[in-house]
Amino acid sequence: MRKKVTVVGAGNVGANCGLRIAEKELADVVLVDVIEGVPQGKGLDLAQSGPIQGYDVSLTGANDYEPTAGSDIAIITAGFPRKPGMSRDDLLMANYEVVRAATEQIVKYSPNCILIVVTNPLDAMAQAAYRVSKFSKNRVIGMAGVLDSARFRTFIAQELQVSVDNVTAVVMGGHGDTMVPVVRLSNVAGIPLNELMDQATIDRIVNRTRNGGAEIVKYLKTGSAYYAPSAAAVEMAESILRDKKKVLPCAAYLEGEYGIDGLFVGVPVKLGARGIEQIYQVKLTAEENAMLQKSAAAVQELIHVMKSKS
Repeated sequence: MRKKVTVVGAGNVGANCGLRIAEKELADVVLVDVIEGVPQGKGLDLAQSGPIQGYDVSLTGANDYEPTAGSDIAIITAGFPRKPGMSRDDLLMANYEVVRAATEQIVKYSPNCILIVVTNPLDAMAQAAYRVSKFSKNRVIGMAGVLDSARFRTFIAQELQVSVDNVTAVVMGGHGDTMVPVVRLSNVAGIPLNELMDQATIDRIVNRTRNGGAEIVKYLKTGSAYYAPSAAAVEMAESILRDKKKVLPCAAYLEGEYGIDGLFVGVPVKLGARGIEQIYQVKLTAEENAMLQKSAAAVQELIHVMKSKS
């Protein structure tokens, strides 16, 4: 029995998720979007790439959720994109409605699936999906840390002119300006960062990582990043579908870990067939912990806004 993945939202992130899943032959894909013709057209286009690229999976599009029934994973990418000068918070209520409606439909047709949430503001949207779905906490995961860590790794590799394969980087906390790139745990082939570059350079790279999404929005002007976000979501999906048990930084629902209770915050987790199979509690320095608590407080503010308006 082939695996099946629903991708909600057939925009740039969603369509690229479909392409990456197909190219890895991870699962059959159903693209769902409210805009008539878009998921069908993109699904057909992706399917027609198969004979050339050599992948052999079913790729279809739909405007309703019936064809998604029995999915193993649902990746929620639908939502309004961030425009220049717009904060993630501005997106909050508009995207809450999108995620709520999508989650209700996913639960109806695929009650046993695992949810990967990509829609911004990420941590708050993961919380919304968790509440609406009533799934166990291991089955709702936010995609943020994989992307943020990839950005951090890219900038480190570019600065040092080394292979990104040799760069390990850890980014925790909320997906936004308060994220916590943990420099102490980041290295190049085991060599600590602070032995390879001075503090001013590290600070510059950390700051660029925090603003990684905004930098791309500024260049594109009419949209936001999609190649790296889709790659990040599919790395998570692959670890679940193939039970690889990769340890990746993801937004997970914390119940006391790191002194944070009842919030989705980015931390290292093990991803396997059951979703989040373990949350790793890293011993943080006082300064790192203070940054993480500040990041969690920023997420909590969004949750308060969401609760008061919904």
